[in-house]
This record gives sequence, C-alpha cells and structure tokens, in this order.
Amino acid sequence: MRGQRAALRPGRAQTRGAAIAALVALAPLLPAAAVALGPQEVDTRLPYLCTLPSGPQPATVRIRATLPDRVSVGGTIEAADVSTTLELPAAVAAELTTLEAATVRAETALTVGVGQNGGSTDVGWLGTAPPTPVPGDGPLVLTGTGDVPALTTDTAGELTLRAGNLTVGLAPSKADGTPTGPTSLAVSCVPGPDAEDRTLLASIPVAPGSSATPSPGAPSTPPTVPSPAPPSVPARPSAAPPGQTGAPAGRETARGTTGAPDPASPAAPGKGPRVAAEDPPGAPAVRPKAPPCVTEKPTSTSLSAYITGYSNVRKLDGASLIPVSCVQLEQGEPVIDFRPDGTLHLLQKSEGSLLYQGRKQSPPFTSTFLTFGFAPTTATLVLEQAGPLVVESDVLLVFPDNIAETYIRVPLVLRVLDVEVNGTPLDVGPDCRTATPLASPEPQPDKYPGDHLVLLGKGQLLNGTDATGYVLTSGGPLTGEVTVPAFKGCGAGGENLDRLLTAAISGPGNHIRQIQGQTCAVGVEVPTEGQCTADRQPYVVPKPER
Repeated sequence: MRGQRAALRPGRAQTRGAAIAALVALAPLLPAAAVALGPQEVDTRLPYLCTLPSGPQPATVRIRATLPDRVSVGGTIEAADVSTTLELPAAVAAELTTLEAATVRAETALTVGVGQNGGSTDVGWLGTAPPTPVPGDGPLVLTGTGDVPALTTDTAGELTLRAGNLTVGLAPSKADGTPTGPTSLAVSCVPGPDAEDRTLLASIPVAPGSSATPSPGAPSTPPTVPSPAPPSVPARPSAAPPGQTGAPAGRETARGTTGAPDPASPAAPGKGPRVAAEDPPGAPAVRPKAPPCVTEKPTSTSLSAYITGYSNVRKLDGASLIPVSCVQLEQGEPVIDFRPDGTLHLLQKSEGSLLYQGRKQSPPFTSTFLTFGFAPTTATLVLEQAGPLVVESDVLLVFPDNIAETYIRVPLVLRVLDVEVNGTPLDVGPDCRTATPLASPEPQPDKYPGDHLVLLGKGQLLNGTDATGYVLTSGGPLTGEVTVPAFKGCGAGGENLDRLLTAAISGPGNHIRQIQGQTCAVGVEVPTEGQCTADRQPYVVPKPER
C-alpha cells in the first residue's frame, strides 16, 4: 500500500550461527535504533466464520509474513511479504455464479492485535487481490497482498502479534468486464472457536536500548494506531471500523495512515508500540499564521481543521472573504448500510463547532462594497453559531472507486460590528445582526427543519491514490447557496438602521465556496506528522478559492 512505510525485505538465506548468538548477547548494549538479526517466517492457517449477505459460511484464512526475530527499543518492526489468503467454500462460488460473475476482485483488511507488557492495540494489514476466476466447482480462493504499517516501541519486553477479525470487499464482474448486480459484497469474518488458541502470529523480543526504559514486567500504555477500515475505504483515521471508535484521523487516502511523534509536543507519546514515523509527501515547509485552534479536552475521536473561502453578496455585486476559522469536531461511529438496490454505503455523522477566543464564532472579518452601486461601505462582520454543526458523510463503496458525499449543516447568524460609509462611521450599535440564521435550500427538510447553512462536498477515493474533491479528513472544497435574512437591532441613539442594512444586503442567491484544510487528529497518542503542530493544532492552513 503506498503511503505506508515500505517494508524492508531481509535476506532469507542469512547465516545465523555464532555471529547471531553474539549479537543476541550484545543486544542490551546496542544503540536504541539498532534492528537486530534475521527474519522469522509466519505461515498460519486458521478456521474462520464469515458472514455474507446470504448467511454465515465456514472459511480458512492463511496469513503469511516475514518479521524480525528481535529488535531493540526504538528499532523498527517491519513485516515483509505479507499476504492474507481467504478460502471460501464452494457454496460462495456458486452464489457468485448465480450473479453471472466470471471473476471477482477483493480487498482485505485484517485486524492484527499488537500486545506488550499488558498493553494492546490494533493495526490494520490491508491487501488487494487481483481479479480471480470464479470456479465452476470447489472453493473460491482469494489472496490479498500489500505492505503494512511499520511499528516501533519505547518499551522493552515481549511484543506479540495476533490475528483478529477480517473484512473483505468483493467486486464481482461478468465475462465482458461489466459489474454484476450488486456491484459489491461485504464479507465479515471472525476467528472460529477452534482458532482461539492459535491466533498468535509472532512473538518478538524487544531488548532494552541505550536509554532508560521500563523493565519488561512494567505495564505498557496502550498506543493508538490506525485500524483497518472496511475494504475499499481508506484506513482513516477519521473513522474506525464499524463497531469501533477512536481510530486516529489522518490523510484520507486509499493508502492507510502512519504517525510520527513530535518531540516538541507537550503531549508526548507514552511508552509502547506505535506506528513508525514517516515523512508525508508534499507537506508544506512553512505554516501560515492562523487563529489559535487548541482543543481543550480532546478525546480519541476529536478532530480540528481550518476553513476559509468566499461568499458572494448578490445585491452588492461582490464577494466577501470568509476568514480562516477553527472548526472542532467529534466523530460519530461509522455504520455500514446495505441498500435495497444492492449498493453498500459507509455512513458517519459527526458534530462540532466553530471556535474563536472561547466563543462559537468566526474571527471578525472586514468587507468593502459599493452600497446601492455608489457608496463605498466597509463593514466588520462575525459569523456566530446558533446551533450544532453537523457533518454527515456517505461513502458509496464501489470497488475500486468509492464516491464520497458530505453535507455540513450549521445555523449561523451574521452579526455586524462596525460600519463606515464613504469613510464616515455609522453607529450600528452592539446588537446588529440578522433576525434569523442564514438559510440554504435543504434536501431533507423533515429531518433538518429550521434555517441553517448547508454546504455540500463531493469526493472520490480511488484505490491507491490520494482522495480528490472533498473528504472530511483530507479537506477540500464545499459549496452552497444562502439567503441572507433581514437585519434587526441595528442603530444607536434612537436611529433605526434595520431597513437600510436589509435593503443593502439581505436576499437570496448568495453563492458560497469554502475550503477546508487537512484535519488534525487531536486526541491520538501520536498525531500524524504534517497534520498537527507541536501543540496539536491543525498544521494545514488552506487558501480561499473563488
């Protein structure tokens, strides 16, 4: 999988003998980054029980990989030659045949439990299987291969890897290459009862390094590392697999996510295994200035990001710059939705708010227009949040090209702080604002009543490439149209300016184009490098686009 650290491939014919024994004896004296010695071969066959749309089926899963025999603290644990082979019974092949399937492609997501000194976490071993002929009789055998995240640990002691649940996405095709109906099938597999004592894939001794580390008997803090997402969906950081929460949010791609500690971070990572560091491609060298965006009490599902953009003001024949603003979110649990038309969707609902100096609002921003076509008018404005900000994501899983559609809804009141007309201050008072929130056309008015802004982002997740368009964790463009309502509370000293501002600004048909930057997964132990600053604010500050 691109985007994850490529696995080193140790030679299989290394001579061990006395040299290896000597290195083992000297392991405590080696530098912390030293990776020792030869590989160990993993080749395990386990009974699984798989649930298909038609019902449960027994299956056999074969897991193969090459891992190091041992490492020292701080060393990298990299798995090479990783493959996951799923053998489904003849009944599954017959089921595909009834759909006129001639070949089937697959993506596999194996959960591997990583444990050390009483602490544990999960990592995802993702794989892709090439088009495989559907047999006329006999079992269907699918083998997914791909690189997997490298691990490292700050703690000495035995590190274990155990096989867990397996999720497989199947994309059957007819003989002419066209997809069948349904176009995709989701298969969820769990180790069978006979596999419970046989799921151990490998044990890797971790020897103390040159720096002081806890003794092997000391408990290890469970790390937070990427979990596998459903096949054909990137391992997201922003979304854990169905039934899980707390997976870190990282770059939304079909590559997976890796994390790197920031040594300057006040929230330094704890001891224990974690995904090894990797420099993200194309990370900006210098971060532009931006308002503070610190999450005070983050959870494992906390995200933050910056937004900016433009909003047309149709009556004034101009555009107002929406300033760079902080948005903080709490991700909801993702849900797999099987539709009657045979399509498979991944749904997720999150909630959040704007944040500026402890208030749910944008920073103040200034706009200048020609009011009524001749009077140069400058106004200082603020967008104040008047209710929850809701993000609903819907990813249509169609292997290998997944289509994402995200709606963002939030009630916003436009507040006017100061106005100058032709250089002369116009006192609008302290309570000048729209009488109701800004209003957009709502595609689901029964579900979302009341006035609020609606923004829509569309994205594409093609397997093996970065996401294009808009996806929550990678950001992108969002568009919408808004009606500015009438103003109230405007004026001072007995002068009522409500009608003046309403006549100048209020009305429908105002187009908005907002750009969201890459999110920062605030509450994870090791934020992904290039996505968070040292104090865990969003690193990416987007530029507005018209």
